[in-house]
Amino acid sequence: MRFNELFDLSGQVAVVIGGARNFGYYMDEILADAGCDLAITSRSLESAEKTAEMIGSEYDRDVLARALDVSDYEQVAAFAETVRNWKGRVDILINNAGGGLDLSPTNFLERDPDHIRKLVDVNLVGTLFACKAFGKIMADQGRGKIINIASTAGMIGRDRRMYNRTGLNEQPVEYAGAKAGVIGATRDLAGLLSPMGVLVNAISPGGFERGQPESFIDAYSDVTPQGRMGRDPIDLKGAVLFLAAPASDYVTGENLVVDGGFSMWH
Repeated sequence: MRFNELFDLSGQVAVVIGGARNFGYYMDEILADAGCDLAITSRSLESAEKTAEMIGSEYDRDVLARALDVSDYEQVAAFAETVRNWKGRVDILINNAGGGLDLSPTNFLERDPDHIRKLVDVNLVGTLFACKAFGKIMADQGRGKIINIASTAGMIGRDRRMYNRTGLNEQPVEYAGAKAGVIGATRDLAGLLSPMGVLVNAISPGGFERGQPESFIDAYSDVTPQGRMGRDPIDLKGAVLFLAAPASDYVTGENLVVDGGFSMWH
């Protein structure tokens, strides 16, 4: 297989759940550039449609946009059927919905119990729901790739002094629990689905620079071997393309850490 064939996704259909902005938008870009038509979701239909128009126009791809609450299984299952009916196949699923959801206070001892449940529902339960709905389609096809977006938060204990000293809201404890669950579920799903032709892997990003206070960026960079935070338009794209493309056809059950070595030092 030639170099370009290893990373060619021409004619494939990729689903990016949480694909309207930040990591999701850059995933859309690299998958469309590699040849995929896309189905993307956001909590906001307006946001999903805006991104779909931009990606479709820039890369000359078909892009389907839908609003989706990933914590509602009926919505997820209906969306999976919509995508299958749209193109007749689903080759790639990326579970990127989640994050901190801007719920505060973030200190665990002061945290609203409803916020704890909501964050876990979106970051972990929603990922499981999508893996179930789309995994069945892929198993029926006898092929497919699932990429779950986890986090280094699911691998290490966070030093919250960095947040407290720099005035940034700290990462919620249940976010770490949910992302650890994503990593564990990825391994077990790989064991279940790989014999059916469906490969399941995770990516665990570290901190990416995204408008945080300069003091936080400096503090984070100082405890990262590469001396910087991740760059949004660049540093995650290669990992996504590798796990989506034929180049990774013998890789399953792995958690690819993209953090500049941050977790290695902790």
